[in-house]
Amino acid sequence: MRIRLDDEDRQVVFGQCLGRALEGRGRIYLEGELGAGKTTLTRGILRAHGHAGAVKSPTYTLVEPYEWQGGRVYHFDLYRLGDAEELEFIGGRDLFADDALCIVEWPSRGEGWLPTPDLTIALSLYGHGRSARLEAHTEHGRSVLEALARDTALADMISDGERETP
Repeated sequence: MRIRLDDEDRQVVFGQCLGRALEGRGRIYLEGELGAGKTTLTRGILRAHGHAGAVKSPTYTLVEPYEWQGGRVYHFDLYRLGDAEELEFIGGRDLFADDALCIVEWPSRGEGWLPTPDLTIALSLYGHGRSARLEAHTEHGRSVLEALARDTALADMISDGERETP
């Protein structure tokens, strides 16, 4: 599935739709160059769960936890990770619990240690905005893509021919 994100507001709306479709759990890997909008998308996901505060990329802390009644999100930024085993030292295995939502920026830096994602989202520059290409890797990921394809808030953002899920 490919989503056109013409501006930052649409990127946040997409994140909110994605956050609702995830139902508070899953593993999302965000790929894209610096400035592609990974943290902006994460802000939208968190807004779907009622977070109204600032969302910053946890570049130096590696992970930023967010909690709400009945759920939690762990936002990872592995850009400065020296070795994937560093995730073990911060208790990473415990954070990837089945009932948590884990969002990982720069997942290639944790390769060999990170579990299989439900969704991979590749963000890239597209005209004056961005484009998001979504790929499901699990049954939960496929159900999220199906929910997004039905979401009327995304109707004009899904690229032609991309409405069907794989």
